[in-house]
Amino acid sequence: MPVEELVHKSSFDFSDRSYTICIYRRADGFTAMTEFSPEDMIINDGGDIQSLLEKHRRLLPLAIISRQMMPEKERKRE
Repeated sequence: MPVEELVHKSSFDFSDRSYTICIYRRADGFTAMTEFSPEDMIINDGGDIQSLLEKHRRLLPLAIISRQMMPEKERKRE
């Protein structure tokens, strides 16, 4: 597993909740991650922090809405 260093942490407010965005520096670039549960997260990769953060914030609402649309029993299985 590559060594990761946390270089940015911020909040994203959407649908009456706040979601944490963490950006890590790796040897091959940067990774943005938001964890919904220990088994469920969204991860994006990018070459620089600013464009990666913009990309992650643009995709995060879609990830949140898709999870809200999932039936309750399916959410519990994940």
